[in-house]
Amino acid sequence: MLIRLVFASFVFVSCGFLVSVPAQAKPDERAQAIITKAIQIMGGDRYLHVGSQVGRGKYSLFQNNAVVSFQSFIDVIVFPDKERTEFRGDGSKTVQTNTGKTGWVYDGDQELIKVQTEKQVANFTTGLRVSLDNLLRGYWKGDAELSYVGRRPATLGKRNDVVRLTYKDGTPIEFEFADDGTPVKSVYKHTGADGTEVTEEDRYAQFIDVDGIKAPFIVDRFTNGSQNSRINYDSVEFNKSIPDSIFAKPSNPKELKKDLKI
Repeated sequence: MLIRLVFASFVFVSCGFLVSVPAQAKPDERAQAIITKAIQIMGGDRYLHVGSQVGRGKYSLFQNNAVVSFQSFIDVIVFPDKERTEFRGDGSKTVQTNTGKTGWVYDGDQELIKVQTEKQVANFTTGLRVSLDNLLRGYWKGDAELSYVGRRPATLGKRNDVVRLTYKDGTPIEFEFADDGTPVKSVYKHTGADGTEVTEEDRYAQFIDVDGIKAPFIVDRFTNGSQNSRINYDSVEFNKSIPDSIFAKPSNPKELKKDLKI
């Protein structure tokens, strides 16, 4: 799939999960059949062999069902775990870059480059785990177990098939699929700062074929049923040659004032 919810490290709250680790079990055959069907919908082998992705568009924040701010972005991914996202809005620029378990952030207002904290890196890791690319391309294998949850009510009297990844640390991530195999949403729960359970959902819409690969050009984030953000892609490119240098931490903030050329 197209997106890896690249903005997760900005909006996720890093928390503990309220589950226990299940006993070891073989991957559920029904769950695997659902994933196989979804892969075919998304482009089959073309989808599976995507090595990089460049997306451009708008990132909007919502409050009380209304847009309160938005920024333009360019997001560059080299799968499975390299990513650089640049935001621009109101004359300000922010850059976040991650490579595996390391990362750095550029604050354009202060013209400062900072190494990411452990919490920021952990949030990025959570973003990887909840992405459809992670599920469908199998990056989770060896670190999580796959199971079939059942059928869940959806819109207009329809029901979605639900599969779950349960990581070795106990983290569960659920993914919903329509009957034709189209991905609908990913769902996970965590403990909020006040100790209450919080449900996060990423809902996928406006699937567009790009060179034989289908991608959701709209991703809406909901927290406890209320929308708080939207990723709206204007364009997506696959398998471009991406230099490793764009992920390296610059020594001088001035290097980041220019637009990223990819």
